[in-house]
Amino acid sequence: MNINQNRKILVTGALGTIGMPLWAELRRRGYQVFGCDLRHYHDPAYFRCDVSEYRQVERIFNEHKFDYVYHMAAEFGRKSGEEFYESLWKTNAGGMKNILRAQEKYKFRLIYPSSSEVYGTTYSGVMTEDVPERVAVRLGNDYAMSKWVNEMQIMNSMEKFSTETVRVRFSNVYGPGEYYSDYRSVICIFIYRALHNLPYTAYTNDKRAFLYIDDAVRTFANICERFKSGEIYNISNRDLCDMKQVSDTILKILGKDDRLVEYKKIDATATLVKDLDNAKAVRDLDHKKTVSLEEGLARTIEWQKKVYGG
Repeated sequence: MNINQNRKILVTGALGTIGMPLWAELRRRGYQVFGCDLRHYHDPAYFRCDVSEYRQVERIFNEHKFDYVYHMAAEFGRKSGEEFYESLWKTNAGGMKNILRAQEKYKFRLIYPSSSEVYGTTYSGVMTEDVPERVAVRLGNDYAMSKWVNEMQIMNSMEKFSTETVRVRFSNVYGPGEYYSDYRSVICIFIYRALHNLPYTAYTNDKRAFLYIDDAVRTFANICERFKSGEIYNISNRDLCDMKQVSDTILKILGKDDRLVEYKKIDATATLVKDLDNAKAVRDLDHKKTVSLEEGLARTIEWQKKVYGG
């Protein structure tokens, strides 16, 4: 018998870009995994639930006792957070408070994905997990603020109620499963717009290290097997590249030129160089990069072609 069968896990935001493959990965490992999200869905181990409504949250925990909860449900992105800030704060801050109230009552272990946005727009060094608590970083948008508020909510709950939580800061995860809108991440936008011969902007001085979704999810799933309450992990890659390199690689795979690409030096709303130290995740969670950027982009392009045509 697989010992994991005795452990029950809830994934909130289970229909999201990371939530859905995480749900599948945990099931593959033999856990009893349940999901919840805003939409109706066909899986018998799924609940429709708006995490900003405590009655809906509590209904789930009244019916099941979970060992771990991966709290993925959140509004995503800087642009979305500015234009739909009411939804952002209701879901991110209110939803987190509801999950923490449930944790304080039902005593499950919580695993929470924060964001590299908490390192702010002005910090220029390698981003180790202790930066936000030792440096006065500037958070330049409501999405970043909401993620840091979530982390403070977690720290308060741990101090006052002895709850057990691990925080994770993802950085530039990409891959199949991210459906296009103008509010999504940069690789999703570049691929969709290049695929459909639409213009887009590449910031040549902005540097990021991109992590393919399979590598991110595998490390993330490892946390419930190597749980250390109070820890914070950067789940990231260290191979920095600029946005022109990313755009050029996408266009090369598609066999297209850059006539529809507008090049600008700096995106004033974003961090210039985002370099996250992932040594703790490598040490504790067996984090590793197994998919190169070129291979990951090719897989993502093929997925978008199947979804959208082109």
